Amino acid sequence: MFSFPRAVWLLGWVSLATDAATEAIYPLLPFFLTRVLGAGAVSLGLIEGAAEAVNSVLKVASGRVADQSRTKRPLVLFGYGVSSLARPFIAITTSWLQVLSVRVLDRVGKGVRSAPRDAMLAAWTTPTTRGKVYGFHRAMDNLGAVVGPTLATLFLIAYPDRYRTLFLLTVIPGAIAVTLIFFVPEETRLKADATGSIGGPTASSGPGVSGGPVVSGFSRTSSVLPPEFTRFMLVLALFTLGNSTDAFLLLRLTDVAGTARFIPLMWAALHVVKATVSVVGGSWSDRVGRRTVIAIGWLVYALVYAGFAFSNTLPALLAWFLLYGFHFGFAEGTEKALVADLAPAEHRGIAFGIYTAVQGLGALAASVLFGVIWKEFSAAAAFGLGSALALVATALLFVVVRRRPIA
Repeated sequence: MFSFPRAVWLLGWVSLATDAATEAIYPLLPFFLTRVLGAGAVSLGLIEGAAEAVNSVLKVASGRVADQSRTKRPLVLFGYGVSSLARPFIAITTSWLQVLSVRVLDRVGKGVRSAPRDAMLAAWTTPTTRGKVYGFHRAMDNLGAVVGPTLATLFLIAYPDRYRTLFLLTVIPGAIAVTLIFFVPEETRLKADATGSIGGPTASSGPGVSGGPVVSGFSRTSSVLPPEFTRFMLVLALFTLGNSTDAFLLLRLTDVAGTARFIPLMWAALHVVKATVSVVGGSWSDRVGRRTVIAIGWLVYALVYAGFAFSNTLPALLAWFLLYGFHFGFAEGTEKALVADLAPAEHRGIAFGIYTAVQGLGALAASVLFGVIWKEFSAAAAFGLGSALALVATALLFVVVRRRPIA
């Protein structure tokens, strides 16, 4: 880990600072929307689903632009800048529609920056370190999601109910993140790409699902993504249809706890688990294969949603919530590593864009559907549907994505 290139570390610190700002707000949004602004579960699902859909669709466009551009840092800088400016405006919102506007603008920034940033990270990896690098980046991201909510909890203990002031203060870590981007040495990376010494465009093969070359049959001028990538996206779409916004988990915890004061601390505890398991999960996928590790993550998701469907006490729900961190630790970084494995190096930007678009559009459908089922039937029915879809997607993953011998 300490041997990672400087750019990997800097991009990790950028994500840490950004997530500290984002996650100081996010766990409080369900309470703020439902108790302060008077919105309901359907509105919550619409806000988060629309925000993530816009975010993910934009990643396709930004990924294509990144593939056609020699420098990716301007896109990354613009994306982080937009989010850092937009996020604090939640402090002055008075209706859920205004929150929707701010959240969408915040996610516009994420949609612009994420695919080029992930493509930049891919260029700093080799086939045998790719999972570890993406796992490390997810760990830094999750560490920011520990720092932000922890500071938010301390703030609310000292200044109860000062939610708007807390939201406004998130401008500080946002500014730190934007400043750090200027120090990312992209020109050095590009020279390394040209010689093939750091993965980059020459590292178009990888361990794939369980090791070995994946895209060696594709020429550097190929404009077609592999069929295996398409099949993986279809299975991911099914899984994502049951993967509604985490705001519903937070809403369930808030309802049972009866207060939002310590919800950010629970959110921080979740990210301690995520940060710890992300590095382990990513490194493990480099050895035993992507498919196996992703499947474990998806099975954990199914188990957690089933637990939320049938549990009604705070200790039980909190236990399931912490276990939820294992899903992210195993699945998130490993899914990105698999995308990098399957896509030709010169088309990784658009591949990451498609990957996140599938996630975002699925999140929109899943979150609206979840909110409607919650309102018309029950929270248990909504969580049960998510669990069932995760189980089906896991089974299909073993059908449509091939297992390869470890190199």
